[in-house]
Amino acid sequence: MKRITILINCNDSKGIIASVTNFVSQQSGNIVYIDQYVDREEEMFFMRLECEFSVEVFNVEVFKNMFNEVIANKFEMNWQLHDGDSKPKMAVFVSKYSHCLYDILSRYNAGELDVEIPLIISNHPDLENIAKSFNIPYYCIKVTKDTKVEAENEQLRLLKEYNVDFIVLARYMQILSSKLIAEYPDHIINIHHSFLPAFPGAKPYHSAYKRGVKIIGATSHYVTEDLDEGPIIEQDITRVSHTHTIKDFILKGRDLEKIVLSRAIKLHTQRKVMVHNNKTVVFT
Repeated sequence: MKRITILINCNDSKGIIASVTNFVSQQSGNIVYIDQYVDREEEMFFMRLECEFSVEVFNVEVFKNMFNEVIANKFEMNWQLHDGDSKPKMAVFVSKYSHCLYDILSRYNAGELDVEIPLIISNHPDLENIAKSFNIPYYCIKVTKDTKVEAENEQLRLLKEYNVDFIVLARYMQILSSKLIAEYPDHIINIHHSFLPAFPGAKPYHSAYKRGVKIIGATSHYVTEDLDEGPIIEQDITRVSHTHTIKDFILKGRDLEKIVLSRAIKLHTQRKVMVHNNKTVVFT
């Protein structure tokens, strides 16, 4: 069987669900998952479908052309079709922190992440041995104020060479330029602690400890030009108290970062996230 996933968003109106499901049925397809949501404030409609077709009678390009002509144009839809047989290629960007990289590669090696990881890019050589242990090419491209443009041009060259579909910043401690972000809109995933903007800077857990915070958290989001303000994919928290040390804060925070980032990657690769006006609709 051939499985495809269709993501749709458009202005809400009557008949969208019936039109789409009838069309799939007419093409001899079987809908195995369907979910939809209406944003009442903006009157926007969102839908996600997973459909199965017999391989012998299904042609993706023919289906896409017919869907666009018969359905999408009628409702003025923004829509995407994703082939279930195609694994997205994910590049990982890292600096010196290893916890997220180890977690991603361990899950990848265990078959938990339905992706290909063709390369890892870093601005430091420190984590190259990790990449070697998983047999993944590692490119160290140093970034300074004077070389930032050249460095990002080299990063973009590698991303194109390896046909990368999306990027994960696994604690990559550099601000991306608008040029790189524009090449991968809503396809660059970042992770950070959830103290922003209360405790920015290099040592947020130290600052939070001094203030006696009672919860710490992590947030994964798509990268935009507005630093750490992109559409949120996943979040989580854990409780802390006066009995915990700064080391406890850091360890708990790193555990959360790993978990939240891996969830965000899975949601993205399963085509369960839709972005509209800096917000996400996340289907479960």
